[in-house]
Amino acid sequence: MKKNSLKLFIMGLCLSMVCSCGTALQNGALIGGGGGALLGGIIGNLVSGKGDKTKGTAIGAAIGGAVGAGTGALIGKHMDKVKAEAEAMRLNATIEEVKDVNGLDALKITFDSGLLFEKASSTVTATSQANINKLANVMKKFDTCDISVYGHASSDGNATKNQTLSEQRALSVAQCLAGNGVASTRIKDILGFGSSVPVADNATEAGRVANRRVEVLVYASEAMIKAANAGKL
Repeated sequence: MKKNSLKLFIMGLCLSMVCSCGTALQNGALIGGGGGALLGGIIGNLVSGKGDKTKGTAIGAAIGGAVGAGTGALIGKHMDKVKAEAEAMRLNATIEEVKDVNGLDALKITFDSGLLFEKASSTVTATSQANINKLANVMKKFDTCDISVYGHASSDGNATKNQTLSEQRALSVAQCLAGNGVASTRIKDILGFGSSVPVADNATEAGRVANRRVEVLVYASEAMIKAANAGKL
Protein backbone atom coordinates (compact mmCIF):
# COMPACT_ATOMS: atom_id res chain seq x y z
CA MET A 1 0.00 0.00 0.00
CA LYS A 2 1.53 3.35 -1.01
CA LYS A 3 2.18 5.92 1.71
CA ASN A 4 -0.43 8.48 0.60
CA SER A 5 -3.16 5.89 0.06
CA LEU A 6 -2.29 4.32 3.42
CA LYS A 7 -2.79 7.66 5.18
CA LEU A 8 -6.13 8.19 3.44
CA PHE A 9 -7.21 4.71 4.51
CA ILE A 10 -6.15 5.39 8.09
CA MET A 11 -8.12 8.63 8.28
CA GLY A 12 -11.22 6.86 7.00
CA LEU A 13 -10.79 3.97 9.41
CA CYS A 14 -10.21 6.24 12.40
CA LEU A 15 -13.32 8.24 11.63
CA SER A 16 -15.37 5.07 11.10
CA MET A 17 -14.42 3.92 14.61
CA VAL A 18 -15.76 7.01 16.39
CA CYS A 19 -18.69 5.12 17.89
CA SER A 20 -17.01 1.75 18.39
CA CYS A 21 -13.96 2.13 20.63
CA GLY A 22 -14.78 3.23 24.13
CA THR A 23 -15.94 6.12 26.21
CA ALA A 24 -13.76 8.91 24.86
CA LEU A 25 -14.92 8.27 21.32
CA GLN A 26 -18.52 7.71 22.36
CA ASN A 27 -18.48 11.08 24.12
CA GLY A 28 -17.41 12.81 20.93
CA ALA A 29 -13.89 13.59 22.14
CA LEU A 30 -12.41 12.51 18.83
CA ILE A 31 -14.48 15.04 16.91
CA GLY A 32 -14.06 17.73 19.56
CA GLY A 33 -11.14 20.02 20.30
CA GLY A 34 -8.52 17.29 20.63
CA GLY A 35 -9.69 15.19 17.70
CA GLY A 36 -7.19 16.50 15.19
CA ALA A 37 -4.27 15.87 17.51
CA LEU A 38 -5.47 12.34 18.26
CA LEU A 39 -5.85 11.46 14.59
CA GLY A 40 -2.57 13.13 13.72
CA GLY A 41 -0.71 11.25 16.42
CA ILE A 42 -2.12 7.89 15.40
CA ILE A 43 -1.48 8.48 11.69
CA GLY A 44 2.02 9.78 12.32
CA ASN A 45 2.99 6.69 14.29
CA LEU A 46 1.85 4.15 11.68
CA VAL A 47 4.71 2.66 9.68
CA SER A 48 4.22 -0.02 7.04
CA GLY A 49 5.78 -3.34 7.92
CA LYS A 50 7.31 -3.26 4.45
CA GLY A 51 9.67 -0.61 5.81
CA ASP A 52 11.89 -1.05 8.86
CA LYS A 53 11.36 -4.71 9.77
CA THR A 54 13.92 -4.47 12.57
CA LYS A 55 11.22 -2.81 14.68
CA GLY A 56 9.46 -6.16 14.78
CA THR A 57 12.10 -7.54 17.14
CA ALA A 58 13.50 -4.40 18.77
CA ILE A 59 11.34 -3.10 21.62
CA GLY A 60 11.63 0.58 22.47
CA ALA A 61 14.32 3.07 21.50
CA ALA A 62 17.93 3.09 22.68
CA ILE A 63 18.53 5.95 25.10
CA GLY A 64 22.13 6.46 23.98
CA GLY A 65 23.78 5.85 27.30
CA ALA A 66 24.53 3.20 29.90
CA VAL A 67 21.76 2.19 32.28
CA GLY A 68 22.89 1.44 35.82
CA ALA A 69 21.97 -1.71 37.74
CA GLY A 70 19.95 0.34 40.23
CA THR A 71 17.95 1.92 37.41
CA GLY A 72 17.24 -1.49 35.91
CA ALA A 73 16.09 -2.86 39.25
CA LEU A 74 13.67 0.02 39.83
CA ILE A 75 12.20 -0.33 36.35
CA GLY A 76 11.93 -4.09 36.85
CA LYS A 77 9.88 -3.59 40.02
CA HIS A 78 7.71 -1.05 38.22
CA MET A 79 7.05 -3.45 35.34
CA ASP A 80 6.20 -6.19 37.84
CA LYS A 81 3.42 -3.91 39.10
CA VAL A 82 2.21 -3.25 35.54
CA LYS A 83 2.15 -6.98 34.81
CA ALA A 84 0.30 -7.82 38.02
CA GLU A 85 -2.31 -5.18 37.30
CA ALA A 86 -2.76 -6.37 33.71
CA GLU A 87 -3.09 -9.99 34.82
CA ALA A 88 -5.71 -9.01 37.40
CA MET A 89 -7.76 -7.47 34.58
CA ARG A 90 -8.13 -10.88 32.85
CA LEU A 91 -7.49 -9.47 29.40
CA ASN A 92 -7.88 -12.78 27.55
CA ALA A 93 -4.33 -12.27 26.29
CA THR A 94 -0.89 -13.75 26.89
CA ILE A 95 1.37 -11.51 29.02
CA GLU A 96 5.10 -12.17 28.79
CA GLU A 97 8.18 -10.59 30.33
CA VAL A 98 10.66 -9.45 27.67
CA LYS A 99 13.60 -7.03 27.38
CA ASP A 100 13.73 -3.73 25.50
CA VAL A 101 16.71 -2.53 23.44
CA ASN A 102 18.27 -1.06 26.58
CA GLY A 103 18.14 -4.41 28.37
CA LEU A 104 15.36 -3.18 30.64
CA ASP A 105 12.31 -5.18 31.64
CA ALA A 106 9.32 -4.79 29.35
CA LEU A 107 6.05 -6.62 28.62
CA LYS A 108 4.57 -8.20 25.51
CA ILE A 109 0.80 -8.56 25.61
CA THR A 110 -0.41 -10.78 22.77
CA PHE A 111 -4.02 -10.86 21.63
CA ASP A 112 -5.18 -13.70 19.39
CA SER A 113 -6.56 -12.10 16.21
CA GLY A 114 -9.25 -14.78 16.08
CA LEU A 115 -10.60 -13.38 19.35
CA LEU A 116 -10.13 -9.71 18.44
CA PHE A 117 -11.64 -9.71 14.96
CA GLU A 118 -14.05 -11.57 12.72
CA LYS A 119 -12.43 -13.36 9.78
CA ALA A 120 -10.88 -10.93 7.25
CA SER A 121 -12.07 -7.96 9.34
CA SER A 122 -10.15 -5.22 11.16
CA THR A 123 -13.11 -4.11 13.31
CA VAL A 124 -12.54 -5.04 16.95
CA THR A 125 -15.36 -7.18 18.34
CA ALA A 126 -17.44 -5.86 21.23
CA THR A 127 -16.03 -8.43 23.65
CA SER A 128 -12.46 -7.58 22.72
CA GLN A 129 -13.13 -3.86 22.97
CA ALA A 130 -13.89 -4.45 26.64
CA ASN A 131 -10.53 -6.21 27.08
CA ILE A 132 -8.65 -3.42 25.29
CA ASN A 133 -10.49 -0.87 27.42
CA LYS A 134 -9.23 -2.69 30.53
CA LEU A 135 -5.69 -2.54 29.17
CA ALA A 136 -6.14 1.18 28.47
CA ASN A 137 -7.08 1.72 32.12
CA VAL A 138 -3.87 -0.03 33.21
CA MET A 139 -1.83 2.09 30.80
CA LYS A 140 -3.41 5.29 32.11
CA LYS A 141 -2.48 4.31 35.66
CA PHE A 142 1.14 3.58 34.65
CA ASP A 143 1.49 6.62 32.44
CA THR A 144 5.28 6.64 32.11
CA CYS A 145 5.20 3.46 30.01
CA ASP A 146 5.49 3.79 26.24
CA ILE A 147 3.62 1.48 23.89
CA SER A 148 4.04 -0.07 20.44
CA VAL A 149 1.36 -2.07 18.63
CA TYR A 150 2.34 -4.76 16.09
CA GLY A 151 -0.02 -6.66 13.80
CA HIS A 152 0.86 -10.06 12.35
CA ALA A 153 -0.78 -12.52 9.96
CA SER A 154 -0.34 -16.15 8.95
CA SER A 155 0.92 -17.11 5.50
CA ASP A 156 -2.58 -18.10 4.34
CA GLY A 157 -3.90 -16.25 1.31
CA ASN A 158 -2.55 -13.26 -0.57
CA ALA A 159 0.62 -11.74 0.91
CA THR A 160 -0.37 -8.17 0.00
CA LYS A 161 -3.77 -8.55 1.62
CA ASN A 162 -2.22 -10.10 4.73
CA GLN A 163 0.19 -7.19 4.97
CA THR A 164 -2.61 -4.64 4.72
CA LEU A 165 -4.81 -6.53 7.19
CA SER A 166 -1.98 -6.72 9.73
CA GLU A 167 -1.58 -2.92 9.47
CA GLN A 168 -5.31 -2.31 9.79
CA ARG A 169 -5.63 -4.56 12.83
CA ALA A 170 -2.68 -2.96 14.63
CA LEU A 171 -4.22 0.43 13.92
CA SER A 172 -7.61 -0.67 15.25
CA VAL A 173 -6.13 -1.76 18.58
CA ALA A 174 -4.06 1.44 18.86
CA GLN A 175 -7.14 3.51 18.06
CA CYS A 176 -9.11 1.79 20.80
CA LEU A 177 -6.34 2.45 23.32
CA ALA A 178 -6.15 6.12 22.32
CA GLY A 179 -9.92 6.43 22.25
CA ASN A 180 -10.01 5.27 25.87
CA GLY A 181 -7.61 7.89 27.12
CA VAL A 182 -4.11 6.60 26.38
CA ALA A 183 -2.19 9.61 24.99
CA SER A 184 -1.36 9.06 21.32
CA THR A 185 2.13 10.46 22.02
CA ARG A 186 2.81 7.37 24.13
CA ILE A 187 1.96 5.01 21.24
CA LYS A 188 5.34 5.16 19.54
CA ASP A 189 4.84 2.68 16.69
CA ILE A 190 1.89 1.03 14.98
CA LEU A 191 3.30 -1.56 12.63
CA GLY A 192 2.00 -4.27 10.32
CA PHE A 193 4.30 -7.17 9.45
CA GLY A 194 2.06 -9.44 7.41
CA SER A 195 3.40 -12.98 7.76
CA SER A 196 7.08 -11.98 8.00
CA VAL A 197 7.53 -12.55 11.78
CA PRO A 198 5.93 -15.94 12.56
CA VAL A 199 6.05 -17.42 16.06
CA ALA A 200 4.91 -20.88 14.96
CA ASP A 201 4.98 -23.18 11.93
CA ASN A 202 2.66 -21.96 9.18
CA ALA A 203 2.51 -25.52 7.85
CA THR A 204 0.04 -26.45 10.61
CA GLU A 205 -3.37 -24.97 11.40
CA ALA A 206 -2.38 -24.47 15.05
CA GLY A 207 0.71 -22.59 13.88
CA ARG A 208 -1.26 -20.36 11.54
CA VAL A 209 -3.71 -19.53 14.33
CA ALA A 210 -0.81 -18.55 16.63
CA ASN A 211 0.69 -16.36 13.93
CA ARG A 212 -2.51 -14.32 13.53
CA ARG A 213 -2.02 -11.94 16.43
CA VAL A 214 -1.71 -8.36 17.65
CA GLU A 215 1.05 -7.58 20.14
CA VAL A 216 1.03 -4.61 22.50
CA LEU A 217 4.57 -3.91 23.71
CA VAL A 218 4.86 -1.98 26.98
CA TYR A 219 8.27 -0.56 27.92
CA ALA A 220 10.03 2.19 29.84
CA SER A 221 9.74 5.68 28.39
CA GLU A 222 12.62 8.12 28.50
CA ALA A 223 10.83 9.88 31.36
CA MET A 224 10.66 6.64 33.35
CA ILE A 225 14.34 5.93 32.78
CA LYS A 226 15.25 9.45 33.93
CA ALA A 227 13.09 9.06 37.04
CA ALA A 228 14.70 5.69 37.82
CA ASN A 229 18.18 7.16 37.30
CA ALA A 230 17.28 9.82 39.86
CA GLY A 231 15.93 7.21 42.27
CA LYS A 232 12.43 8.69 41.99
CA LEU A 233 10.51 5.87 40.32
